[in-house]
Amino acid sequence: MTARRTLTLVLLGFALGLAACGRKAPLDSPYEAAVDARKQAEENDEPMPPAPDKPVQDRPFILDGLL
Repeated sequence: MTARRTLTLVLLGFALGLAACGRKAPLDSPYEAAVDARKQAEENDEPMPPAPDKPVQDRPFILDGLL
């Protein structure tokens, strides 16, 4: 029974290790991604995607302090 438990723990650790792999930079907003896409298209002489709309200014919410 201990071999089975050990194997389960090893597999669980392996799965958690793989789940932790990923991009370590901050996430891009859709606006930033669209701006980057336009820059790349301009550099590569490709058709330009539509210009992104500026994001709406974030308004504070009463429960923001709890988060």
